[in-house]
Amino acid sequence: MPASSPQTAPPQVTPPRATRLQHWALAALVAGAVAIAFSPIFVRLSEVGPTATGFYRAILAVPPLWLWMRLKPETPPSPATGARLPMALILLPGLLFAGDLFFWHLSIKYTSVANATLLANFSPVVVALGAWLVLGERLNRLFLFAMAVSICGALMLVGSSLQLGGGNVLGDMFGFITACFYGLYMIAVAKLRGSHGTQALMVWSSLVTGLALLPAALLMGEGLLPATGQGWLTLFALAWISHALGQGLIAFALGHLPASFSSLVVLVQPVMSALFGWLWLGEGLTMLQIAGGLTVLLGIYLARRAQLL
Repeated sequence: MPASSPQTAPPQVTPPRATRLQHWALAALVAGAVAIAFSPIFVRLSEVGPTATGFYRAILAVPPLWLWMRLKPETPPSPATGARLPMALILLPGLLFAGDLFFWHLSIKYTSVANATLLANFSPVVVALGAWLVLGERLNRLFLFAMAVSICGALMLVGSSLQLGGGNVLGDMFGFITACFYGLYMIAVAKLRGSHGTQALMVWSSLVTGLALLPAALLMGEGLLPATGQGWLTLFALAWISHALGQGLIAFALGHLPASFSSLVVLVQPVMSALFGWLWLGEGLTMLQIAGGLTVLLGIYLARRAQLL
C-alpha cells in the first residue's frame, strides 16, 4: 500500500456570514457616529444646564432601549465568546460615560469649544492602548499611521480656533480627561458586549449614567425643567437620536469590529458635526476645516486597509 502524501491544511477563509456581519457592523458604526454628530446641536439648543442635559440624554433613552429589549429579545451570547463576566461589571460603562459627559461639559465651560473638541477626540489613542493591553488586539504600522492621520485631520478641523495653554489649562485638562473616559467606555463596551449583549448593556449603562449625572446637576445648581415644549423636544431628540440610536449602534458594532478601528471611525462625528453646524446653525466652514474633514476620512480608509491585512 503506497504511503499517503502529507496533506496541506486548507487556508483559513473568513465565513461569508462573518463577513456580512462585519459589513453590517461597519455600516452601523458609521450610522451611529452620524447620529451622535447631532448631539452638539441639541446641547446648544437645550434650555437646561449642560450636566442636566447629559442627565436627560441618558435617562430619556432608557424607555426606547428597554422597549427594544422586550419586543426583540437578543440571542444570548455564545459561551464560545468567553466566560461570562460578573453582572456588576455591566454598571461600569454607565459610570464611564457619565464621567465622559461631565468632564466634556466642564471642558467646554473652562476652555474654548475648539480645544474641548480636539482634546476629546484623542480618545482613539486611549482605545488603541487599551485594545492592545486589555483586548489583545494587534496594531500594525499602517493602523498607527492611519490613527496619526485621523488625529491630524481632527486638529485641522479646529486648528483655526485652537489655543492650548494660557488661561485654558484647567479646561484643556478636562478635555483630555474626557478623552480618557470615552476611550475607557469603548473598551468596557467592547469587553462586555460579547458577554452580556448590546441591549442589556445599553439599558443598564444609560440608567447608571443618568442616575450618576442627576446629583451632579443638582450640586451645580442647574435647573432641571425646560421652559418650553421645544426644550423638551430637544432633550427627547438628544436622548433618542444621539444616545439610544447612536450609542446603541456603536455598541452593536463593537461586538463585531476591533475597538481600535471603531474608535477611529467614530471620528466621523466631528466631521459631521461641523457639516451640521454649517447647515443648521449657519457656522461657516473654512478651507482648513474642509481639508481636515477629508484627512479624517483618509485616516479611516487607511485604518480599514490596515484591518484587512
